[in-house]
Amino acid sequence: MDNNNISLIFKALSDERRIKIIKYLQNGEMCACNLLEKLDMGQSGLSYHMKILVNTGLVNCRNEGKWSHYSLNIQGKEELKKILDSLFDIKKIECLCGCGE
Repeated sequence: MDNNNISLIFKALSDERRIKIIKYLQNGEMCACNLLEKLDMGQSGLSYHMKILVNTGLVNCRNEGKWSHYSLNIQGKEELKKILDSLFDIKKIECLCGCGE
C-alpha cells in the first residue's frame, strides 16, 4: 500500500465522529437511519463520513431500498493491522547520521 492510501486511512480514523461510527458498527450492521438517531448530525453529514469510511475500505455499504446499511469490513481491519505492523517494523540498520552506531 502506498503512503497516500495509508495517509487516507489514518485521516479517516482521526475524526471523533468516525470513531463513534466504527464503535457502533462493532455490534453488527446498522442502517443509516439508526446511525442518524444515535449521532447528532444530519443525513448529509452522515453521508460525508460514511463515504470516507467506505472509500478507505474500513466499512462496507449495502443498499436496500432508499436506505444504506453499513458494517465493518474485516479485510479493512486486516489491512490496517498490516499497515501498523509494517510501520513499526524496526530494522537494524546503521545510524543514518554516520556516527557509526
